[in-house]
Amino acid sequence: MSPNPKPTACLALADGTLFYGQGFGATGQTEAELCFNTAMSGYQEIMTDPSYAGQIVTFTFPHVGNVGVNPEDDETADPVAAGMVVKWMPTEPSNWRAAQRLSDWLAARGRIAVGGIDTRRLTRAIRQSGAPHVALAHDPEGVFDVEKLVAAARAFSGLTGLDLAKDVTCAQSYRWDEMRWAWPEGYVRQTAPKKKVVAVDYGAKRNILRCLASVGCDVTVLPATATKDEVLAHDPDGVFLSNGPGDPAATGTYAVPMIKGILDETELPIFGICLGHQMLALALGGRTVKMNHGHHGANHPVKEIETGKVEITSMNHGFAVDGQSLPTGVIETHVSLFDGSNCGIRMADRPVFSVQHHPEASPGPQDSFYLFERFMNSM
Repeated sequence: MSPNPKPTACLALADGTLFYGQGFGATGQTEAELCFNTAMSGYQEIMTDPSYAGQIVTFTFPHVGNVGVNPEDDETADPVAAGMVVKWMPTEPSNWRAAQRLSDWLAARGRIAVGGIDTRRLTRAIRQSGAPHVALAHDPEGVFDVEKLVAAARAFSGLTGLDLAKDVTCAQSYRWDEMRWAWPEGYVRQTAPKKKVVAVDYGAKRNILRCLASVGCDVTVLPATATKDEVLAHDPDGVFLSNGPGDPAATGTYAVPMIKGILDETELPIFGICLGHQMLALALGGRTVKMNHGHHGANHPVKEIETGKVEITSMNHGFAVDGQSLPTGVIETHVSLFDGSNCGIRMADRPVFSVQHHPEASPGPQDSFYLFERFMNSM
């Protein structure tokens, strides 16, 4: 490649700022909200995390694509994030688990990516001005209508008020019995479950379901729009509320009545993660707010208030629970040590709790796995 190759991709921000680079993956154009992720590994899991629906991800770590991709690391069947922005173009994969090159995988699944971008400058812009609306175009001939790209970025509606859980949830209920990956067997099946759990899928990651199975849960997954009666028809010992994308207030129009019904009519333990945490907070009388640029990464310190323990966590959220809005009887259990934002709640008198971070994502690597065990023990 020549030192200054002709740009084949353009990232246009709604304020008119342009970034040029080399496109890879699919060709075409997409519009989304732009965020950045500080994780040093897990790009495949990030791209297939349903919580990234409606977003293009800027990776601050430059070595993206160097270990290729493989079907075992998908968090859902296909990439959900709208696109990818990286500093360096992916090299040939160098890992014994690699089954495919990142660029080929993205192309086959219709996801646009761009390399050669000054991701430090872009990340600073996101931190200072908030997550921008952008348009990303990839044209092998390098022909771009810049005015139309900027206009497309400005026309993007944004995530506020947008219910995306319906777009990423399962179409029908299913059972899950696969447990966490372990050497040397890999993924094995749960054969002796102890408790029945209904997991409501707002965009559930596979590894969350594996963690539930690994602590002994017999997991039945229901769509995001499941009603209280549909949940209780499975006679569960506990209810799990999954992660997911979009504005929690929008998803809450149908999720909150279901959760309130469970709370009002039963004493069942409830455990929520990410969007599930926000859904539970709304059902208990709290509120959620849009963050400036959100939390996305695998190095976020979170303090458990009651014990003083600090966990290194994985996070992916652009909305947060307003800790000041929690009513009497709902206790704030975790806070971010980056900005003090709420990262966990529990009811004072019932086994109902949730966290904003992702205990299944192994950032610590097992600092937060106790939450799954706590859920099992509460049943």
